[in-house]
Amino acid sequence: MLTIENLDHQIEARPLFEGATATIAAGWKVGLVGRNGTGKSTLLRLIREEIASPTGDSAIRLNTRAKLGWVDQEVPPTNDMLLEVVLAADTERQSLLEEAETAQDPDRIAEVHARLVDIDAWSGEARAAEIMAGLGFTELDSYREAREFSGGWRMRAALAGVLFAEPDLLLLDEPTNYLDLEGAAWLENYIKKYPHTVLLVSHDREMLNRCVTHTLALEHRQLTLNPGGYDAWMKLRAAKVAQLESQRKKQEADRAHLQAFVDRFKAKASKARQAQSRVKMLEKMQEITIPLSERTIPFHFPVPEDQLAPPMLQMRKAKLGYGEDAVILKNVSLRVDPEDRIAIVGTNGQGKTTLVKSIANRLPLMAGELTAPGSIRIGYFSQDQLDELSKGDTALQHVSRVLPKDARVAKVRAAAAQMGFSADKVDTKVENLSGGEKVRLLMGLMAVDQPHILILDEPTSHLDIDSREALIYALNEFKGAVLLITHDVFLAEATADQVWLVKDGRAEPYDGDLRDYRKLVSQADRANENPANTKKGADKVASSKKKSKKHKQKKSAA
Repeated sequence: MLTIENLDHQIEARPLFEGATATIAAGWKVGLVGRNGTGKSTLLRLIREEIASPTGDSAIRLNTRAKLGWVDQEVPPTNDMLLEVVLAADTERQSLLEEAETAQDPDRIAEVHARLVDIDAWSGEARAAEIMAGLGFTELDSYREAREFSGGWRMRAALAGVLFAEPDLLLLDEPTNYLDLEGAAWLENYIKKYPHTVLLVSHDREMLNRCVTHTLALEHRQLTLNPGGYDAWMKLRAAKVAQLESQRKKQEADRAHLQAFVDRFKAKASKARQAQSRVKMLEKMQEITIPLSERTIPFHFPVPEDQLAPPMLQMRKAKLGYGEDAVILKNVSLRVDPEDRIAIVGTNGQGKTTLVKSIANRLPLMAGELTAPGSIRIGYFSQDQLDELSKGDTALQHVSRVLPKDARVAKVRAAAAQMGFSADKVDTKVENLSGGEKVRLLMGLMAVDQPHILILDEPTSHLDIDSREALIYALNEFKGAVLLITHDVFLAEATADQVWLVKDGRAEPYDGDLRDYRKLVSQADRANENPANTKKGADKVASSKKKSKKHKQKKSAA
């Protein structure tokens, strides 16, 4: 399906690939892994021919007539109905349907209809609706205009479109970034059953273990392809390193033995020829080198000096939302104790972020009470804060603002270094930092006050797998409470021992662990949550369909 041969490519003066080679067969589900900045997204862009193709002996070849598909950007905020946008992503189906209405030649009409049957065009709306439901859209959503949705939901619509188009080679770059845990679980199952080839960039370890058949690793500017998921590749890599280490030790012993012979007999005439022979053997020996793993910078959450007694925080009969016309959660009664580790689950739009914002006092309660000691300190992280960093300012300037005004430059630099910013990075302007570096900066700023509670809302979207493991270690070492919203199952299972479920206007402890919840999600029939199953919902869908029909007629008349 895809052949990469002797790939050489660099960005400015930094080489990303040097003679990289790999072959991906049809039907494989391949996980592309590697540290942030190694060139995974660049490889996808090279395959898509978005950037200049490599020269010389380098080649990237796709099977003849194979259809390539990827999520380019979010669906634009137009007046088009969302279902129409998804259906239009299959350009062949769309053009054939249009041609079927206008074609005059009987032979061509027969060809068009035969092809429509071959691609199962008539079931298109049902298939698109199934994909959209899996990604969290209701039937009513399908008939709403694209402009009514946020950027994150339009990104989901773009993903739904490329899945519906069913390309022969599907390229996915961090597809779970805009999905909740439920959507990510659905996507895993969809990829497993996908009838064609998939090349998936993801830092979600569990996804890479569950839905790929092969792992394509980008390390040291080379590509290596191995069967199995991420954990299988890690074991194989560890075995290779151990083998190289053993071979190197043997080589060092052989080298020492030969050198000892040379040193002992090089001046002795009767042994001179043998000594010279061993010198040549030493010269021909190729040194066995073991690739060094890049160091992962640890996260650090300091221990609060003033420990608080339980409960540290308690919410009673609270009503949460953004006004009487936008009440999200009602009658919420929850408590947080020292060293609690709580994963907050529920589909997007149910109110997980509303809940943690209210706990962090970033959103006032509409009713009820929230009690906590006056000395409590809460650290809050959200992906949205990435846009709140001051453009034009350096990482060092951001760190300086959260430290005492009389803090010396050396102390500020030491604090920045602990957050992961070395001397050559600390003066970088925030707009030039990578997504992962911005996450580290925000988490470091959050930790300066030694919070008693850490609230992390999707902290891993810009972190590679090694950084996620470093975060797991830091959270497990932290001597305070952690509230966590994440679609990364591995992170949640490795850190949380309690689950709160946010659903249907309620937020309450869930009687089970994350594995129980995932089973519940996989068994749930999303159709039961469809507004079309109610009389009111059915009326809304019917009304939306009428609007959609009028909209189509208007467009065709124009």
